Amino acid sequence: MFRLIYMKKRALIMALASINVLNAATAHAQVSIDFPTNFAGFSSQDVKVTIQNVIRIILGFLGILAIVAIIFGGFKMMVSRGDADEVGKGRTVIKAGLVGLVIVLAAYAISSFVVSSIEGAV
Repeated sequence: MFRLIYMKKRALIMALASINVLNAATAHAQVSIDFPTNFAGFSSQDVKVTIQNVIRIILGFLGILAIVAIIFGGFKMMVSRGDADEVGKGRTVIKAGLVGLVIVLAAYAISSFVVSSIEGAV
């Protein structure tokens, strides 16, 4: 009996949700297909600045991946339930994430130095 009432309530909620989706505002596509000239800081600017922006985007993405690896390692340690092997795997992932983060930061420092040296030389 209770299951039947639950199923009816669920069906009613799903029906109302689908009506709401059908009445949602429609999105209209743009008529122009021009590529934005200011996409991610790339415009008609100097090549050195463009290279610097590309390096920043790539290293930023790699830094995010390293932080995600650290968080995943911590999550793996939390759900290990005290199992020594799983805790060890979590620590390994955290260490790898930290090493990756150090590498990304070092790469950023080196690339900033190289780009500033090129700007000074030219």
